[in-house]
Amino acid sequence: MLKKNVGNLDKIIRIVLGVALLAGYFLNGGGAYSWLYLVGAAIALVTALVGSCGLYTIFGFSTCPLKK
Repeated sequence: MLKKNVGNLDKIIRIVLGVALLAGYFLNGGGAYSWLYLVGAAIALVTALVGSCGLYTIFGFSTCPLKK
């Protein structure tokens, strides 16, 4: 299982970003690169829902609060 490395504020930002990218896709559906909106939205929403970010893992970064 993936290690949790996405904190609550980070999750909220990712969800808002994902919803905004989905709206961008539907508003610009006929654009040449509109599929990038979907890819970005999927990445943002999945990482927010799962609570783990692959790039954070690679670079050893975490926004989760420290456990005592």
